Amino acid sequence: MSIAEAKDINAAPKPRTEKQKAAGVRRLMARQLLLELVLPLGGYYALRAAGVSAWLALVAGGALTMPWIVYGVIRRRRIDVTAAFTLTLLVVGALMSLVTGDPRVLLVRDSWLGGLLGLWIVGSLFTRRPFIMVAAHAVVVAKVGEAGAIAWEGRWDHEPDFRRHVQILTAIWGAVFLGDAGVRVALAYSLPVDQVPAVSTAQWLAVLGCLLAFHTWYVGRHGLKA
Repeated sequence: MSIAEAKDINAAPKPRTEKQKAAGVRRLMARQLLLELVLPLGGYYALRAAGVSAWLALVAGGALTMPWIVYGVIRRRRIDVTAAFTLTLLVVGALMSLVTGDPRVLLVRDSWLGGLLGLWIVGSLFTRRPFIMVAAHAVVVAKVGEAGAIAWEGRWDHEPDFRRHVQILTAIWGAVFLGDAGVRVALAYSLPVDQVPAVSTAQWLAVLGCLLAFHTWYVGRHGLKA
């Protein structure tokens, strides 16, 4: 064996253990929970407790997520479709509320996001990269690294069963997002303004928890794990 070959072998990354994979996923989920739930919801109620108007508290609570979305794009040196979509909806929602002066417009903003995201998920079924392939990328990288993620994504091109199950999962996610959007619109216009963020968030967490539990079962059942 040559010295160059020996160096290549030594430089090859070691496969991650199941414990390391789980730790990577936990860190990713904790970061997303903090940035996408704790900051905007906590910011809203903190500002309301300080006497800030419902409209301004909603705008500020949503704006707390913007720096982290932008940071993620800069850090990965590529535009993340989901992050760009979220950032666009935040801006559009704030502008529309400025025009109408109605804080309920901002409360419904999350429903717009969920509904449009649901439509995008369903539309992605007709592309070479359905939603599940895009959304799972960060999780797969956290579990098995960039090289492992490339190998996992390569299954789309070579395994018909893999493609079919990814498409089924994508369709289910799209249907759930569309249904949830309708429920959140009803909540935004039927409850007092200050109750909507907490109730809507609790409802979304229940839906998301059930969806993730089903997703985890389906992925394991049909061999989609990285």
